[in-house]
Amino acid sequence: MASSYHPDRPALVARLRAAGCVYAEDEADLLIAAVDTPAALTTLVDRRIAGEPLEYLLGWAEFCGLRVAVAPGVFVPRARTALLVTAAAALAGPAPAVVDLCCGSGATTLALAARLAPRWLAAVDLDPAAVACARRNLAGRPVEVLHGDLYDPLPAAWRGRLDLVVANAPYVPTEAVALMPAEARRYEALVALDGGVDGLAVLRRVAAGAVDWLAPGGRLVVEVGESQVDALDGELRTLGLRPRVVRARKWDAIAMTARRPG
Repeated sequence: MASSYHPDRPALVARLRAAGCVYAEDEADLLIAAVDTPAALTTLVDRRIAGEPLEYLLGWAEFCGLRVAVAPGVFVPRARTALLVTAAAALAGPAPAVVDLCCGSGATTLALAARLAPRWLAAVDLDPAAVACARRNLAGRPVEVLHGDLYDPLPAAWRGRLDLVVANAPYVPTEAVALMPAEARRYEALVALDGGVDGLAVLRRVAAGAVDWLAPGGRLVVEVGESQVDALDGELRTLGLRPRVVRARKWDAIAMTARRPG
């Protein structure tokens, strides 16, 4: 029997564009594909026009060619974080021991699991909703998803033995959170966005802990904003780490890597 579900795509695109959706055509196609009744489509479109992130409506986000489940309130993976994955994968040796801090949905961990053959891989987040989402995305993989503050939940046996610490920690200065797109500041958890007065509060703690948890020659890889590069460079050098800046114009992204000497 032929389906009676025939949405008016041009009208839907017009509504989304009028609401300020830059990629209205693409969003229309995704929303149409996500439902099978006019009522369900109307509900999703109304929520999108009200400002709810598209990824929450679909239940997933695309990241590094993978479909990553996202739940309401959990940080939505951004395309620019592909640089973090690329930089980390380029530095990882054979069978590395890897930790992804501030893992959110587990998107970075999932992408690294697909590119590396780690002897140990763990993901950590402070937000219980993010941990639950990451466990869903990483189910069936040999990955530990841990709930806690940065390095606190890691097994003590890995102290000083990690080859790679990766972190997409919050780095938006507190006052700048109010300037973020409404769909981020209204719907995503503040703990995943607010990086303190200068945006470096969490990254400082990530860097300080890396000194203890990295093996000699191990690497720290983090995402950072352009205005914070010099300050973070100084922080890393003060800790005895050897930093390097990596930029990717196509993603408008900056990552910093830092090697523990030895």
